[in-house]
Order: sequence, then structure tokens, then C-alpha cells
Amino acid sequence: MTLPVERGRVFREAWIAGVRKYYPGEPKSGYVTPWEETPEWERESASAVYDQVSAFIEATDGKAAKLTRDQKSRFVALCWIGHIFKHFPDPKPAYVADWDELPTWQQETDADIFERIERETRQ
Repeated sequence: MTLPVERGRVFREAWIAGVRKYYPGEPKSGYVTPWEETPEWERESASAVYDQVSAFIEATDGKAAKLTRDQKSRFVALCWIGHIFKHFPDPKPAYVADWDELPTWQQETDADIFERIERETRQ
């Protein structure tokens, strides 16, 4: 079993890798902030979303692997939005935008996050 901090770190590493891969141009520094410098609420949320995705994969006996990349991405995005609402009583609309309103780079990054958690969960 991966420890909570390690699960959050896996999520964050997958996020940073996706941003570096898909973001057009130079990403904002906050998008690629290392784990150690990431705010506490964000580290907590990264661990929680990892757990939500992992639990979903386990609950489907791994059949969630059959989801499309868009479906995987949507799941991660929706879980993350829940944590935004948990930590911010009145978040900016962009922070809680529905999946189809997200930029392509973020959709692709969220799909990569799901797939990284999927690999970790199968181990």
C-alpha cells in the first residue's frame, strides 16, 4: 500500500509531467511547483483524488481500464473540482469549470494522471 504522501506525490508528478508535455509554451510556475513547495490543501487534495481514482479502479475489478481517455480525464477533473469546493467556499469559475470547458492540455494531463494511478494500483 502506498503511503498518503507518496500517493499525493505520484499524482503531483503525473500532473507536472503532463503539463510539461501538453502545455503550449511556458507553463505558469504554480503548475510545475515541486511537491515540497506545493500548498498543504493541494497536497491533501492530490492524495485524496489519487485515492478516489484508485478506489474506482479497484471497485470495477480493473475494468475501468476500458474507459476512453476522455472518460478517465473527466473522472479526475470531477474529483478535483470536489476538492476545490472543499477548500474554497467561493472558488473562481475557472477552478471549477466543467471538463468540456478545460483546455486540451489539461484534459490530456488529467487522462495521464488517471493512467498513472491505474498502473500504480495494478502493482
